[in-house]
Amino acid sequence: MTEWTKKSVTKQQIEPLCNNYKIDQILASIFVRRGITSGEDILYFLEKDLRFQHEPFLLPNMEDAVERILQAEEEGEKVLIFGDSDADGVTSTAILYDYLKSRNIDVSWRVPLDEEAYGLSIEAVDNFYNQNGSLIITVDCGISCFEEVRHANQLGIDVIITDHHNPQEEVPEASVIVNPKLNESEYPFKDISGAAVAYKLVSALRFAHTDFYNSEITIIEINQDEKKEALLIDCLKIKNLVKHKELHEKLLLGKTSIYNTRLISFLQGQLLYAWDSQAVKNQLAAMFGSGIDFMINDLRSEISKVIPQIKNKSSQELTKLSSIAKYLQTQGGALDSIYNLYVTYCKKIISQKHAEFLQGETRDLQLVGLAALADIMPMKNENRIFVNNCLASIKKNKTREGLSELFSKSRIIADVATSIDLSWNIIPAINAAGRLGKPDVAINLLLSQNPKEREMLADKILQLNEERKTLVQNASYKVSDEAKKSITEHNNNFCVVVSEEIQSGLTGLFAAKLMSDFGVPSFAITFNKDICIGSVRSKRGFIATDFLDKMGGFFLNHGGHNYAAGFSFEKEKLPQFLTYLKDASKSIVLTNDQPEYEIDAEIPSGYLTPDIFKLVDIFEPYGNENAELLFMTKNAKLCDAMLVGKKEPLHLKLTFDFGKYKFPAMFWGQGDRIKKDITIGQSYDILYSLNRNYFNGTVTNQMVIKELQLSNNGN
Repeated sequence: MTEWTKKSVTKQQIEPLCNNYKIDQILASIFVRRGITSGEDILYFLEKDLRFQHEPFLLPNMEDAVERILQAEEEGEKVLIFGDSDADGVTSTAILYDYLKSRNIDVSWRVPLDEEAYGLSIEAVDNFYNQNGSLIITVDCGISCFEEVRHANQLGIDVIITDHHNPQEEVPEASVIVNPKLNESEYPFKDISGAAVAYKLVSALRFAHTDFYNSEITIIEINQDEKKEALLIDCLKIKNLVKHKELHEKLLLGKTSIYNTRLISFLQGQLLYAWDSQAVKNQLAAMFGSGIDFMINDLRSEISKVIPQIKNKSSQELTKLSSIAKYLQTQGGALDSIYNLYVTYCKKIISQKHAEFLQGETRDLQLVGLAALADIMPMKNENRIFVNNCLASIKKNKTREGLSELFSKSRIIADVATSIDLSWNIIPAINAAGRLGKPDVAINLLLSQNPKEREMLADKILQLNEERKTLVQNASYKVSDEAKKSITEHNNNFCVVVSEEIQSGLTGLFAAKLMSDFGVPSFAITFNKDICIGSVRSKRGFIATDFLDKMGGFFLNHGGHNYAAGFSFEKEKLPQFLTYLKDASKSIVLTNDQPEYEIDAEIPSGYLTPDIFKLVDIFEPYGNENAELLFMTKNAKLCDAMLVGKKEPLHLKLTFDFGKYKFPAMFWGQGDRIKKDITIGQSYDILYSLNRNYFNGTVTNQMVIKELQLSNNGN
């Protein structure tokens, strides 16, 4: 039996979380065990509001990208969106095309079809040039397209790269690159999907059509120090809702000339605001004399028109009221609280004047949430905001066109849809279209305005998904011996399969299956004429992109993420690459996998009522770096057990009696144990997750048993 482990936590670790965030000890202990202890990390588990996502203009070069697209709109330029063929690329393309088309921009889209290689191609650039195109925007690709971008430049075509893949040391010489992973990026969270980057670009473009775009204001806040001997002057410049520059001065009362400070140069020519403008003017006059006069606007009176509850609050009181402040606990104090309130005010004004923005954002977020799950982004930080809002709008029966038909034909009920439904049903179907060289089917499904066409396209996608399953199953069977043999040949560190049986679009899926089966980094390589196409899927501390980067100019193309990457090279180089893998396998050191069963919390029987799902819901959506909660309860009395299964009784349906409540439980694939070590009336220590089962319109709370063992006092 696999060892059950539970990290120990202390009262000193738990109490601050309970006090600061008003949570109970069980939730606090889970946070501590999972390493979720900073206010910013906790925020994204306790809050779901879109206000907590990061501002789009924090992304590097976003302002330049917006300005170039606004120029294209104004001058009637022809624009091409070039995307990737997977679910992230498909959704990225749909998000950006939807918006640009709504602005009546002359826009078209293109993605790799059939056996075309990943990324922008020379052929695509030439075709666009022949159509008199002048601006290419890549989505979910482009950061490794050096030659293609150089060729576009030579033809006089500007390229805006929007991507989220790991850049190499050098980047293409594009007009603009928007990527959270650029070296100079100060974006607070790097691990967002390509669709999220496209969504941020669209959000920035929407903002550019408001009165706040490129409007720069400076907020000034003044307080006395504790000894009342000096003024603490804090200034913050804000542009496009982003902190631009800050100035902090400590000036001794009556002893400092304003000309000996940085204030004049910092404030000169600025539109100045203070929370209480008269109070700030009085403080400045007392400090520097009445001859120094600043035109300062009153921010409180302006914001209170939209948020009346703050009308009589001082700047210091704002910090106590701010929901963001309790999580971030920054040194900015009142100034940060004023900034956060100003951003909220601007967004309320925008939503009042531009209701269509919110409608577009809702539609976009359904695809952004989908992409976060599809590209296995970490389910933390703003990815949780994306997926939660995606599911919330779907559950309100506001599913966007295309997804709605796919939900219906996949027999998923929208108003009870979960992240698991998306990950197991919708995402594989969309990915299948790309993997089989037909991503255009998925994009057309998301963009079509014709209901009958969407029905037909949804059927086609589900058909492609069935084909994909058959192809993977057949290829796996044919190369299984080669896969097992390769592990020994590569010192139990790699699994390497080279086979024409693998379709080029399925190498990533195949590599992922090998990694899942054998537990080591896995390479799947196939052929497209004279080119080798390959994918690597990794785990156990092996960073795929770093490994490929070491080979530098060997590849025609390569790139990706830490644990999922792709590459291509000339077929004649295959022996050299295989030799490189064998040599590398001798020296790499893989980390050990986590214990299979790492317990998040031990739950006493008295807590096992339907209310326990309030705790479970905090951690949804589950995903990468946020595994489903794993609970343990001792002395659970088994009061019923029966065999179930559609074709044959392979599974166990159990019921445990916890006094206040009886919980149904499923124990998958363990039907034979009812004859061995599972007996009604005995008590067991059980290891389980909790979920909701939806069947025929009925919702049932249930356990999913991972393992059980007879309690020490079992009888």
